[in-house]
Amino acid sequence: MSVEITGRYLGSKKVELTHSQSGSKMVTEAPRDNGGEGMSFSPTDLVAAAFGSCVLTTIAIVAERAGFSVDGMHMRVEKHMQQEPRRIGIIPLVVHLPRSLSEAERRRAESAGRACPVHKSLHPEVKAEIEFVYDVG
Repeated sequence: MSVEITGRYLGSKKVELTHSQSGSKMVTEAPRDNGGEGMSFSPTDLVAAAFGSCVLTTIAIVAERAGFSVDGMHMRVEKHMQQEPRRIGIIPLVVHLPRSLSEAERRRAESAGRACPVHKSLHPEVKAEIEFVYDVG
């Protein structure tokens, strides 16, 4: 299955993206260190956001299928750029999960999180680290 996303340059280093299936729109812009205003996600911000979102979504899918709850699960992700060559260098992600999960549920959640498609799609030189913390609830 494929999904089409179209983009239209708006000027001022901004691009409007449109999701073909839903019609949802969002605007990205160059980061401040490349002349952007810092008022929206940059393309590399979206990579970090996609990583965090994908990990949570994948865990939620597995939890639902296995019959355990991850209500209250949340995450925090950072994006650290490197300069030579300019690219994402490190994306540390902390996933907060319910403390009530059993050891077996924790293993399933962590395995699912590490198997998310975005994590698997990142270049091997990008340090996409995941820390799981059981402090929700």
